[in-house]
Amino acid sequence: MRSTMLIATEEKTKARAGGRVRRSGLYTGIADRLREMIQEGELAPGSRIMEKELCEYFDISKTPLREALKVLVAEGLITHRQHLGYHIAAIDIDEIESIFEVLHGLEDIAGSYLSTRVDQDALSAIERKHQAMVLHHASGKRAAYFRLNQEIHQMIIDAVRNPTLSAIYTGLMTKIHRARGIANADSFRWKESLAEHEALIEAMRASDQEALRRLLREHSEHTAQEVMKALRQLPRA
Repeated sequence: MRSTMLIATEEKTKARAGGRVRRSGLYTGIADRLREMIQEGELAPGSRIMEKELCEYFDISKTPLREALKVLVAEGLITHRQHLGYHIAAIDIDEIESIFEVLHGLEDIAGSYLSTRVDQDALSAIERKHQAMVLHHASGKRAAYFRLNQEIHQMIIDAVRNPTLSAIYTGLMTKIHRARGIANADSFRWKESLAEHEALIEAMRASDQEALRRLLREHSEHTAQEVMKALRQLPRA
């Protein structure tokens, strides 16, 4: 399993020590951790679930693990076939690509309004979150960096104060979350992405509408290119 689960050595060692589900915990806790591992790219699409090793990882018996797996099968994150066992569900690359095309347009729309609608409180909150993300980058905490990155993107869209835009964006980002996590697990674009975020914040400070439209769309396009590249390099099921 370790050869296909894409578990980064340093962070996953810490996760094993600090994130282990207690024996007395409910199977929902196991499902939550497995869901996180799938969505953040720790478990590769198409890879087989090795129940014995997961039981050792969580320090549990097979019963709560099986219950957790059933939850994720119902959510579509895991598949189960008789005699073949449990596998991480594959990702529809064409669907992800089509979602990114729509997201590029939403980022463009956000840039058109952001310069006149973002207030100081929202900008200050984004800047604080960005500084925390910078610290995660400096210490190599990839998973924590990725989570804050996601939060910042939503905060920028929410700063436009258009509930419809925010709701559509949230829904689409949820659909590509796992794909982005896979790219993040094997990405060399960290520094470039961080610089793009800093440029976005500068444009918000300057209320530069044209720069915001351009930077938001370009950042979205660069992210899409990285994600699609990572997805196309995945082994075929």
